[in-house]
Amino acid sequence: MGSLTRTIGNSFTTSGVIKSSAIDNTTLSNVSALPAAIPAGSMVLLSTQTASASASISFTSGITSTYKEYMFIFNNIHPATDSVEFYFNMSTDGGSNYNVTKTTTAFGAYQYEGDSSNALNYDGSGDLAQSTGYQQLNDNGALGNGNDESLSGFLHLFSPSDTTFVKHFVSTVQYYETGNYSINSFVAGYGNTTSAINAVDFKMSSGNIDAGTIQMFGIL
Repeated sequence: MGSLTRTIGNSFTTSGVIKSSAIDNTTLSNVSALPAAIPAGSMVLLSTQTASASASISFTSGITSTYKEYMFIFNNIHPATDSVEFYFNMSTDGGSNYNVTKTTTAFGAYQYEGDSSNALNYDGSGDLAQSTGYQQLNDNGALGNGNDESLSGFLHLFSPSDTTFVKHFVSTVQYYETGNYSINSFVAGYGNTTSAINAVDFKMSSGNIDAGTIQMFGIL
């Protein structure tokens, strides 16, 4: 009895907390579901699309009032054509038309591979002023199509289903520019509509999206 008592006693810390070494399986590998009282997280993956010589990547379902914020994550977006911009636009009619009026601003920071040129730059070329055209997400330089050249980043779209306010968005991307620059590009603005946004489209300024993935997450 004494040895059993000692064994049990050694399974606890001096503050009365059971030690992890006293538990046979400390992983969640055999748990099929979490209890309802444990939060599952507020960022939910809704859709993943993989480009393969794609003219565009469109998300035409899943953008509803269920989530107040949507995040699109770009992973190694690679263009088929050299020296292009990565564009996006929004739709209020399920993707029949991508022509939401937008006012935006953009700036970027860059560094040359040879360390001879670097700056924080705003030139206004990526800005839109009440335009229905596509918004470029890689400002201050064009994206290359070399085997080692790609773009990654994200776009946040806020309250797309709201029918009272305009639709704000912010984006940050990092990409390999055609002239051997690393460029970090920042874009923000709003879709000047009180109609619900229910579709989002991504494409290149010219040519196809050769490869890469875009994921859409809903954020509670």
